[in-house]
Amino acid sequence: MPTVIEGTGAAAGLRFAIIRSRFNEDVTKRLLEGALDALRVGGVRNEAIDVVIVPGAFEIPLVASTLARSHRYDALICLGAVIRGETPHFDYISAEVSRGIARVAYDHGLPVIFGVLTANTDAQADARSGIGKTNRGYEAAVSAIEMANLMKRLTTVPGRVRVARHVARKRTR
Repeated sequence: MPTVIEGTGAAAGLRFAIIRSRFNEDVTKRLLEGALDALRVGGVRNEAIDVVIVPGAFEIPLVASTLARSHRYDALICLGAVIRGETPHFDYISAEVSRGIARVAYDHGLPVIFGVLTANTDAQADARSGIGKTNRGYEAAVSAIEMANLMKRLTTVPGRVRVARHVARKRTR
């Protein structure tokens, strides 16, 4: 039977940062509330959650990179909403934010969860941010808990996974 390593477990004792875009604020506030609910359900105390507000989605990767370099967090949750308009602006912003968030995760060996909605309409953004049954902020936080636990397990399974030095450094709390 192969060894299966999963990121299951509670979030108590883990530390998270949430980066929330102010643009499309009605949507992103609901995403934030969903994420906070999921973290609290998972057992995270308020003192173990930092929320950083940025002007727009484009600014999320820079702040995520800065927070990742601090080594204070077990995972970062990036929340924003980019809604298609009449110009190609949507395409440029969506692509760069996606690439930037992924790069932070790869460069720092840290779970950086993509909770940025890319919607064609306001109604689609509303449907994915808690109006109705779905809140992608909640789902992003659940993924952050799972990935934080998985990364901890991967760094402690002897002989199974070799982890880069910068990932294994002790994070300060």
